[in-house]
Amino acid sequence: MTELTRPSPDETATTARIVADKWVADLNAALARKDATAASRLFGTTSFWRDLIAFTWNIRTVENPDGIHDMLEATLPHVGTARFTIAEEPSEEDGIVTAWLSLETGIGRGEGLVRLRDGKAWTLLTSLTELKGHEERSGPTRIMGAEHGVIRGRKSWPERKAAEVEALGRTEQPYVLIIGGGQGGIALGARMRQLGVPHIVIDSHDRPGDQWRGRYKSLCLHDPVWYDHLPYLDFPKNWPVFAPKDKIGDWLEMYTRVMEVNYWSKTTAHNAVFDEQKGRWAVTVNRDGEEIILHPTQLVLATGMSGKPNVPQFKGMDRFRGEQHHSSQHPGPDAYAGKQVVVIGANNSSHDICAALWEAGADVTMVQRSSTHILRSDSLTEEVLGDLYSERALANGMTTRKADMTFASLPYRIMADFQIPVYDQVKKKDASFYDALREAGFMLDFGADESGLFMKYLRRGSGYYIDVGASDLVIDGSIKLKSGVEIDEITETGVKFVDGTELPADLIVYATGYGSMNGWAADLISQEVADKVGKVWGLGSDTPKDPGPWEGEQRNMWKPTQQENLWFHGGNLHQSRHYSLYLALQLKARMEGIATPVYGLQPVHHLS
Repeated sequence: MTELTRPSPDETATTARIVADKWVADLNAALARKDATAASRLFGTTSFWRDLIAFTWNIRTVENPDGIHDMLEATLPHVGTARFTIAEEPSEEDGIVTAWLSLETGIGRGEGLVRLRDGKAWTLLTSLTELKGHEERSGPTRIMGAEHGVIRGRKSWPERKAAEVEALGRTEQPYVLIIGGGQGGIALGARMRQLGVPHIVIDSHDRPGDQWRGRYKSLCLHDPVWYDHLPYLDFPKNWPVFAPKDKIGDWLEMYTRVMEVNYWSKTTAHNAVFDEQKGRWAVTVNRDGEEIILHPTQLVLATGMSGKPNVPQFKGMDRFRGEQHHSSQHPGPDAYAGKQVVVIGANNSSHDICAALWEAGADVTMVQRSSTHILRSDSLTEEVLGDLYSERALANGMTTRKADMTFASLPYRIMADFQIPVYDQVKKKDASFYDALREAGFMLDFGADESGLFMKYLRRGSGYYIDVGASDLVIDGSIKLKSGVEIDEITETGVKFVDGTELPADLIVYATGYGSMNGWAADLISQEVADKVGKVWGLGSDTPKDPGPWEGEQRNMWKPTQQENLWFHGGNLHQSRHYSLYLALQLKARMEGIATPVYGLQPVHHLS
């Protein structure tokens, strides 16, 4: 198209608006008639509808007109009148019309984003953001707080709060018990407070934030600040781009207090049993030496995205005369100056621990048993996240909420197609860096299909390192590297390999990752329930550590599971922020007795 024939911006906007208006009008008409056939015909032959509980009471992606027809046939009788409106002026680029939508159903209100190709939907995202009659009190509807006037015997805010704290878990039971008081549990607790859901968040540490404070001292966030806000309360504008762990710990402690999360520290859950007749749990906890039995209706395991530590079993581990531990128990480098340390593993934790040990004066060797994806931190910030989460994005009107929705609007089936060109650019930009790593003997990959960091994270939650400096130490040999040779055994004095070589060690760190979250369910509830739920995390992509069949959403995360009233919540700060909303609304709806017929409850294909 020449400049003479290229439409003006106004003409493009008008054309995009006409296309979007027609599609929305046709969809609204079909939905009003409860005509699933007519509605599904508005979607392209290859198309995707990703729903975040607005229609399905599930986190579910359906594909192509047949899948969309099946979903609508099942859900339209329950959602009441569903109607979309265009929320802001649509845009068009490369033949794709994109329109932000507002959504109202008989149940609640929400948001959406549609991409239209040749007048039909290619992708549609729908999300429920509030329940009618149970809206959060914020902005113009915020609570008054102060009670003006003269009231005999009135209780002050701290008195009312103290009474609530004293009663909850004793004379009054929480509707929701959240096990795990890291960022996931705290974010969900804040949502529960704003929705008026009685809740308790329990954690074994002394204070909120100790989950971060207790890790190795060099730990910091590898994701930039714009990606990491918690619900309701953003980090301040002078917050560092990559916050150190203790600063994050302090923020979580402050956030817990300010958001009035009902948080029990020094509390460990020992056993949980679901009473099917009463529809509630009996959870035995120890709170600072006192045994208490709680009876929540809903139980949420908010223990991160990982399960119990994976500790490999090598021949001879029991005879090693030095110290050995999993990376989750690593105390930091200070005690190991001048010591010989072998770190088994080559992902995020391994790199961080190796770098800190080198800084402290240890002689450290990284053992890499399989290839690792490396992404430089500045490339993550600029090339991968910059359009959505950065100062540049904010200046272009990309709010955190809009960024979350944009990211969520890409169905996982095709997300890799969008990521591959980004990482092709990263490969070119950082070619000399990657060449130097390969020359050092480091085994690199960009994922099974070259789609990079996010797809590895979503599929398996492992296999990568966001480089904040350790890679340079690998390149120049400061961190020694043993790569591509299998471990034969652990000897009394070190690690022996199948090629006959041996690394002497005073300390062995197993930076070998974590299992599925349903391992926590096995310990707390039973192996039978853990197997009933099945594997947690992964998409079913049939790539390494993410076995098929295709699921299309994170297995068992933030949505109903095969075990009644049992939920899993976690992930990184971004996911804790974004998906806590949908989990909170599901819990609130059930507390209020709103019908929540679930479409597409995930079957169990893998037990762990």
